[in-house]
Amino acid sequence: MPIINITVTGRPDPDRSAELAAKVSDLTQEHLRKDPTVTAVAVTYVDPQHWFAGGKSIASQETNSFWLDIKVVDGTNTKQELAAYIEAIFAVFETLLGKVHPESYVLIHEVSAAAYGYGGKTQEFRFISGKLKSAA
Repeated sequence: MPIINITVTGRPDPDRSAELAAKVSDLTQEHLRKDPTVTAVAVTYVDPQHWFAGGKSIASQETNSFWLDIKVVDGTNTKQELAAYIEAIFAVFETLLGKVHPESYVLIHEVSAAAYGYGGKTQEFRFISGKLKSAA
């Protein structure tokens, strides 16, 4: 159920996008226990000449960079799981992109179940509905 936005340096490449989406979805399932059948991933590309870290373009530093932004329901993961996820994400991006600038980022937004959902239903609604069904 998470939405994951990935921004990477480079030219748009459908094969790379598919590989990034698959690897990130796998890691999201493995580390955060999120169902890949309801995980959405959007990949955006930025020319490395227009991405700056430490005041210099990524292109001039002969490196790559990425920004991963994911939303999950608050309280569904431990600090250890979140830390392991961030570490795994960095490792996979190093593998897929090559040398990754250390100022590449992962941001995990933990949001209220009442303020987050898909298909017109909040996650809180799904949780309560599941509890009512199991009690019946």
